[in-house]
Amino acid sequence: MPGDGAAVVSSGPRAWRLESSPSAPLVLTAPAKINLSLRVLRRRPDGYHELCTRMQKLEFGDRIELALGRVPGVTCRCSSPDLPVDQRNLAVRAALCFLQAAGRGEDSGVDLHLTKRVPLAAGLGGGSSDAAVVLLGLNALLDKPFSGDEMRVLAQGLGADVPFFVHEAPAAMATGIGEKLMKAPSLQGYHVLLVNPGFAVSTRDVFENFALTTTKKKSRILGLLTDNGGPFRLEMLFNDLEQVTISRYPVIASIKKALLAAGAAGTLMTGSGPTVFGLFSEQLYPKESLEKVAERIAAEFPGRVFLTRTVAGA
Repeated sequence: MPGDGAAVVSSGPRAWRLESSPSAPLVLTAPAKINLSLRVLRRRPDGYHELCTRMQKLEFGDRIELALGRVPGVTCRCSSPDLPVDQRNLAVRAALCFLQAAGRGEDSGVDLHLTKRVPLAAGLGGGSSDAAVVLLGLNALLDKPFSGDEMRVLAQGLGADVPFFVHEAPAAMATGIGEKLMKAPSLQGYHVLLVNPGFAVSTRDVFENFALTTTKKKSRILGLLTDNGGPFRLEMLFNDLEQVTISRYPVIASIKKALLAAGAAGTLMTGSGPTVFGLFSEQLYPKESLEKVAERIAAEFPGRVFLTRTVAGA
């Protein structure tokens, strides 16, 4: 079914032939995430950084249609012209990884249609979530050849945030480079207003410009490490990477001030940025009033604004 900017990517050396007809597509949501807290503990010898972060899935996300197809390899179509449809796309790599691990070989086909809503390089985990949902969807389509633990191993090989999106929990504490997960209570009672200023930020560049400083910061890190995974409190909102990104893009600080002035109970940059989120109490602000707030914010700052909620359950 190549066409409309689609590409067919081979799944590698031939294994054994999958005798199956094309399946009806699964229609799935790949949720975005926010980091409610993010502490950078140290740089590892392999160049990665040890983190301690609490991640929360959102109802807002990309749309994925996934099916077994007749054309061998992975056929990918994408709504965004800025996202490649070959192995540079993490969702395509996830499909190829799954087929190879399952021993399906180049005679198997996967049709993937990705409708992007989550901005690219925005700190919202869009690519990682797409990859995780492709893994989960293929596991369902092929009668679950992999256990949950095996799926997490596949996810870890694709990227640091992918295991979180494979994990069934809506929120988790993550340590290591993000692959060590402990289920945490989902943040509830707030609308989440996402403000993306319309430019991409390189995660690698942000980490390369980050340096651990001051005894005070280290003591705050130790305090976070004693977190038992209980309910999240607004005073825990903190991101070590925020000042690094703000120093290069001051508009992020301006967005935070605008959200607080509009009534947000708390606001923070997520991940390495540049997206900022504001938490608005559901009791104080009905959705209709926040839609007007979103319109005002969108008029003040170029980019994209999204109003959503946290995922409350698995």
